[in-house]
Amino acid sequence: MPTVVVIGYVWPEPASSAAGSRMLSLIRLFQMQGYQVVFASAAEKSPHRFDLPSIGVVEQSIVLNCDSFQPWLQALSPHAVLFDRFMLEEQFGWRVAEACPAALRILDMEDMHALRHARHETVKADNTCVANVVAAERLNNDLAFREVASIYRCDLTLVISSYEMQLLQQHYHIPEALLCYCPFWQSGPYAEVPDFAARAHFMSIGNFRHAPNWQAVLWLKQQIWPLIRQQLPKAELHIYGAYPPPKATALNNVREGFLVKGWASDAVAVMQQARVCLAPLQFGAGLKGKLLEAMQCGTPSMTTSVGAEGMSSDNAQCAWSGGIADSALPFATAACALYQDEEAWLSAQQRGYRILTERFSEQQAQRVWQLLQRLLDESPAERNIRRHSNFTGQMLQSHAYRSTRYMGQWIAAKNRNNHD
Repeated sequence: MPTVVVIGYVWPEPASSAAGSRMLSLIRLFQMQGYQVVFASAAEKSPHRFDLPSIGVVEQSIVLNCDSFQPWLQALSPHAVLFDRFMLEEQFGWRVAEACPAALRILDMEDMHALRHARHETVKADNTCVANVVAAERLNNDLAFREVASIYRCDLTLVISSYEMQLLQQHYHIPEALLCYCPFWQSGPYAEVPDFAARAHFMSIGNFRHAPNWQAVLWLKQQIWPLIRQQLPKAELHIYGAYPPPKATALNNVREGFLVKGWASDAVAVMQQARVCLAPLQFGAGLKGKLLEAMQCGTPSMTTSVGAEGMSSDNAQCAWSGGIADSALPFATAACALYQDEEAWLSAQQRGYRILTERFSEQQAQRVWQLLQRLLDESPAERNIRRHSNFTGQMLQSHAYRSTRYMGQWIAAKNRNNHD
């Protein structure tokens, strides 16, 4: 049985984050094609992690800056190695190239870290509500230098957002052959969902460790929710998310109807109970799993242009499953209208179903696999020719891997001496 090794940034938590759901979908994609998946991570095993062995995935704890990695990987002799985010390629890429030079090297970006960082800096520096426009100099940040270099060093990079596919090719001039558009693929809307009358209140959900989610909670608390409560004094906002810090739970206020619930053991259930999902994301990147799940649950949503990015044919109001607004008052006004107007609510629900069908059906997985299979089926000679045609990638691999390798070996030697 062919093997693929996934080097994970964290152990997957599909119930906590969109990143966890995406990783699980990639694992299952390889499994459906007959691959044994080995998931390796240097992270601590978290309480909400998915039980990978229950679906036949082999778990392996690994250590950063440790020479034990190469013989372990070499013994497995994987057909492919998938890096979960560019930081893992930086850390382990040279070790993979040394131990298994013939293995296909795949990078899964998750969201584009450089874009998220640039937008965060824009919000902080320019006092803008939503950073949907970012200056070129902010896009050319240190994270971009590292992230783009990692893309060039890999055989293929999975890009989750159509907007980021365009940005990588048009702004950073990365060859299309190095990129694969790989969004979420969903099973479609759930068969039975509560109707308008059976639902009540607003909800918001997102891992509190993710900076855009925390910023959204603050914007809700400080500006948006007071405006909604002026129009709907009996409405409540239920805020869910994994790992709420004390500063988040301190925002809970029953009198204001601002209820910080924390971890949701069943995200689908709480999403289906709500009438409207609020996701006022001021910055961020990638695709928003919470908004796709809202569509599956038949729950219309209010979000920003950043939140809706890459998730419909365009970001016009008429194309979204709810409403889009980039400042507090229009956001609150549209949210209240959506909450009270059953006809508008049903229309938004149907638009969400269309987005799922047109943009995120399971046919996307078939398209992604066709490209992966073509690369996996390459002969060693074909792979060698293709890699040599990527001079920029070879140059970056030579320089970066050399420096990273020497640093890693120095740390490994230091650790051995300290242990002795």
